Amino acid sequence: MILLAGVAAGALNAVGGGGSFVALSALVASGMPPVTANATTTVALLPGNATSAWVYRRDIHAFQRPSTLGLTLASMLGGALGAGLLLWLPSASFDAAVPWLLAFATIVLAFGRRLTQAIRLGTPGPAAILAGQFMLSIYGGYFGGAVGLMMLAFWTATTSLDPARGNPLRVIQVAAVYLTAGVIFLFAADVLGQPLHLVTMLLGAILGGYTGAHLVRRLPAAVLRALVLTTAIAMTVLFFVRAAA
Repeated sequence: MILLAGVAAGALNAVGGGGSFVALSALVASGMPPVTANATTTVALLPGNATSAWVYRRDIHAFQRPSTLGLTLASMLGGALGAGLLLWLPSASFDAAVPWLLAFATIVLAFGRRLTQAIRLGTPGPAAILAGQFMLSIYGGYFGGAVGLMMLAFWTATTSLDPARGNPLRVIQVAAVYLTAGVIFLFAADVLGQPLHLVTMLLGAILGGYTGAHLVRRLPAAVLRALVLTTAIAMTVLFFVRAAA
């Protein structure tokens, strides 16, 4: 189950985001505490994101300002801060917040593009874009659900970047968030307490990330979006039911 969840998570992250829904749910279903499962998800999905980033390396369409390097640094710093918050805050607060975080991410998945089209934020300067990227990356390091789509929505609302051409940049920035958060989790969280779960999810995510990045050019965008959204809705409902039990 964990291997298949890793493959699905890696593929979903490569084509449009939402892989953390599948990975987190599978690890929690295996008996792992939610905070540890969230940290393990970040570490396990990092190689898959890196693999997808490698496939997309020649397709990146960046902004003129800020630079891709500046954006990546903001993502890495925000990811580190978000990871620190996850480890510092009581685990009970995260357990209670998970269903609502999933619900919020699902709403963004479902309506993010429409909201982006309805709300244009003009043309803020590079500093404002970097600040927004930093805040989104904090969320990504703490939880990460739909953070890639949030990045795309934010860029679309504040820059001239076309969403259809922004997927490679999204993959790069999500990988940057996961990199710093994953390193912190690897040494400060109980990620290595269940190494078989971690390695199994990691191998599946690498396979899914590589194949997903290649398949994204063949499958219709509507099919991919429907798949991610269906997964998000199902996981949100399951976590609310679990919290009420």
